[in-house]
Amino acid sequence: MADTTGRTILTRRNLRLASGLTLYAYVALHLVNHAVGLHSLAAAEAMLAVAVAVWSSVPGTVLLYGAAAVHVVLALLALYDRRTLRMPAVEALRYVLGFAIPLLLIGHAFATRGVAEMGGSPTYQRIVWQVFEGDRAWRQFGLVVLVWTHGSIGIALWLRHRQGFARFSHALAAAAVLLPALALAGFVSMGRELDARAADPAFRAAQAAFAAELDVGQRRRLDADREGFLDAFMLVLVGVLVARGARRALQSRRRELVTLRYPEREVRVPRGFTVLEASRTHGIPHLSVCGGRARCSTCRVRIAPATGVPAPVGDEAATLARIRAPADVRLACQLRPLADLDVAPVLASDGTYAAPGRTSVERDVVVLFADLRRWTGLAERALPFDLVHVQNQFYAAVGDAVAQSGGLPNQFVGDSVMAIFGLDCDFGEACRQAVAAVVGIDERMRAVNLRMQREFGHELDFGIGLNAGPAVIGEVGWRDTRSVSAVGDTVNTAARLQELTKVYSVRLVLADAVAAGAGMRVASLPAREIELRGRRAPLTVYALATADDLLRVAPAPV
Repeated sequence: MADTTGRTILTRRNLRLASGLTLYAYVALHLVNHAVGLHSLAAAEAMLAVAVAVWSSVPGTVLLYGAAAVHVVLALLALYDRRTLRMPAVEALRYVLGFAIPLLLIGHAFATRGVAEMGGSPTYQRIVWQVFEGDRAWRQFGLVVLVWTHGSIGIALWLRHRQGFARFSHALAAAAVLLPALALAGFVSMGRELDARAADPAFRAAQAAFAAELDVGQRRRLDADREGFLDAFMLVLVGVLVARGARRALQSRRRELVTLRYPEREVRVPRGFTVLEASRTHGIPHLSVCGGRARCSTCRVRIAPATGVPAPVGDEAATLARIRAPADVRLACQLRPLADLDVAPVLASDGTYAAPGRTSVERDVVVLFADLRRWTGLAERALPFDLVHVQNQFYAAVGDAVAQSGGLPNQFVGDSVMAIFGLDCDFGEACRQAVAAVVGIDERMRAVNLRMQREFGHELDFGIGLNAGPAVIGEVGWRDTRSVSAVGDTVNTAARLQELTKVYSVRLVLADAVAAGAGMRVASLPAREIELRGRRAPLTVYALATADDLLRVAPAPV
């Protein structure tokens, strides 16, 4: 997270992300090294020698083991901070996998790095043969599955609301499955290669030499250290769970409870619970798309009284500022009431804790609103079936132009059409697509008006509003009637810009963000500063009478 000056603030979330990405990168490179074993043991050994040199260096050791220590400590702190263990299934799975990993990883670490520190050989020939000869391959496979699944869940939760994730999610999922599969296949391939050499006296002699690298005392110390680390981890983990229970018992005995009054019921929870944890503990449906990490505002609640509660800080303050929330609106995942409080979820949830459709993602898009004009005069004298015919011609003109330009025409309501650009391209391309769509709509409406004049003796007109900015893209609707749409202030503003075409007697009003993103030459256009209801800052827009005016300032080709 960054402050108002753009500097990065050191937070738990940033530390957890940085340490997790470091460990995930290490594991990915480790799996690639295993996969190279599909080519040959010698190739895998050559790559391993480079990896050992890098990660065994002082910077590599500090980075790797520092990241591991930070990640584990933060996980234990997060477990302690939780007031309830009720959580979404994917979050529970991540916790279970995360705390199960050390049970297998500590032994593996001592069998590789520990042996190397005592003078042993950290080679595939020694490690792979010991695994297969000792019939411990299942531990290796289990470790890969646990570590990789835990890390992949974390990566997915981090990226799922980011721009571009929906477009690349299938490729990322395929890579996440393929890499460990190739790694395990490479490990098995190396095992078979060594098994074919098992009868070779030279191979037996080499394995005997590996076994003799450590004396009895060193092996006992290695075993003792490994058991000590396992015992210490288990002791700390159990201690955190016991401390959580003791804290809750102490709060109950001291009656350190607060009452939260929801619209339909009231609950009592120990002081220190977040409102979201209180909802989950008592089975109250409460929407939380990001899982309770202040990365969205779907869990927000309206509170009373709005004073006397801890002020929003850090991630919560940044999120509330972004959505311009009033003083009585807080994030349920961050607010920890110290006294009785009235709370009312702002967004309704029809389930328990599951997020909305899998397509929900926040990204920068361009939204187009097109409205049909001079429609009322025709509607007064034309037959209903004729009006349907005319309306479909308008829909076709807008829809075809938008689709050909690369956008998604997603709403056809009355005499208006809404379209979205940028679902599968970058922001600059989305702006250029929207500009091209406006030109395409104008061309098609000229053809429509020729037919209209010939068939009805009447011509139509239209107005378009273009705005760009962040919006949540997701499936909306009811039951089986659902469609992909955009939700947010960006959409509302685009609709208002379309209304301004009537005020300015023009066909297009576009926000400066669209013009800048498309690379339009707007120096010759008069800029207008407008105030819109609900927006604190004025918005700069450009009003263009026709598509010809747009072509003169649009980048070529449109």
